[in-house]
Amino acid sequence: MDQHDNPGAGGTATSQVVNEGSSPSRGNGRAAFASFSGTLIEIYDFIIYGTAAALVFPLTFFPALGPAQGMVVSFATFGAAFVARPFGSIIFGHYGDRLGRKKTLVTTLLLMGVATVLVGALPTAGQIGIFAPIILVVLRLVQGLAAGGEWAGATLFVTEHAPKGKRGFWAMFPLLGGTLALSLGNAAFLLTGFGMSDEAFLHWGWRIPFLASIVLIVVGLWVRLKVDETPVFKSEQKRSGVVKLPFAECLKRQPREILLASGVGLTTFCYTFISGTYITAYAVSTLKLARTEVLLVGVVSGIVLSLGVVIGAVLADRIGRRPVLLIAHVAAALWNLALFQLLDGASVAIFAVVLWTTMLISGINYGPMGSFIPELFQTRYRYTAAGISYNLGTLVGGAIVPILATAVAAAYGTQSVGLLLCGLSVTAIACTLALRETKNSELDWVDVKA
Repeated sequence: MDQHDNPGAGGTATSQVVNEGSSPSRGNGRAAFASFSGTLIEIYDFIIYGTAAALVFPLTFFPALGPAQGMVVSFATFGAAFVARPFGSIIFGHYGDRLGRKKTLVTTLLLMGVATVLVGALPTAGQIGIFAPIILVVLRLVQGLAAGGEWAGATLFVTEHAPKGKRGFWAMFPLLGGTLALSLGNAAFLLTGFGMSDEAFLHWGWRIPFLASIVLIVVGLWVRLKVDETPVFKSEQKRSGVVKLPFAECLKRQPREILLASGVGLTTFCYTFISGTYITAYAVSTLKLARTEVLLVGVVSGIVLSLGVVIGAVLADRIGRRPVLLIAHVAAALWNLALFQLLDGASVAIFAVVLWTTMLISGINYGPMGSFIPELFQTRYRYTAAGISYNLGTLVGGAIVPILATAVAAAYGTQSVGLLLCGLSVTAIACTLALRETKNSELDWVDVKA
């Protein structure tokens, strides 16, 4: 094994490879289904909050602030979860690297489910005053903690079961769970509001997608409890025991990879979350498109995003992770310059084409990440390191960018938002170029200097 394939401290440590189990097993499909279904359910819970933040919460939880300021604060509560996500990745990464991927994923699913159901049952500001938005923020932070532990665990659960040459393909399934959740979340609001007056929807209809998630949570738990722990993690436990402080060790040994990997997904994070919140609100409040039309376009956008993930993941196994990521970053940087020019005064048809194109690029960028980010790190702290990297990126794309985009657009016009996104895609290009290719690397390797 070329030492270039194994990134120790700064990518220079000598290492040796142990048995990874590189042939396909029947466990691959079960692990993929468990990760797909669990991520679908958990990210559905996460995304319906974003839809409600754009369509409902400014009026139900922040009515005293007025429409514009209420929207900004509503987006701030949406972004609060992204502040919590890095902390969730540290907390659940700690237990995921010490106790196992399976137990930790069951815990994150339960935590997300309880918080989501409670949001659906939460009284509005008109009923309990200032306590309503306070509790809403607390529950959103709980969602953020759970989501912070979900992505890394779900992708590791698949990649650590999968054969080396097909890791990109198998790692696609938890990503698809997350992207199809976008369609499921929009569909839930679309079906809920069908035939319902706006007054009824704002009064009680918006609660249905939140309360209905309890059924999905039960299904997700049943699936995850049926799957075995990953062979790579069990091999690491037998060989070296468990690391005492995964967070401290990954920061000591691979800080460079953590920082750069957090920038690799900026294109996806900015596109996905700004499309799900800022552009959705823009279509309703500025373009004056009907809520049902916007939600229907959102349902299809989740499917387009998923198609992009499949393309990106399959190409990642064929030509490598970095080339696919770079193609998507460059396409995004160019598309960002035209994005808001096309949206200005757009009809529903133009809005749909713009959103779907954005989601396709986002998906192609996202597809390789399920394999690329976990492959950068050692098994003993992989859950923690991959989770921190991913969630630092979501903090920028999911929390900072939608809020910043609202403020920038108000001050300088919507064209400035495209320039902001372009700059972030260029940053993602630089981060991707600074990292090594991982297509042919092993997962179960030992840094002999560790």
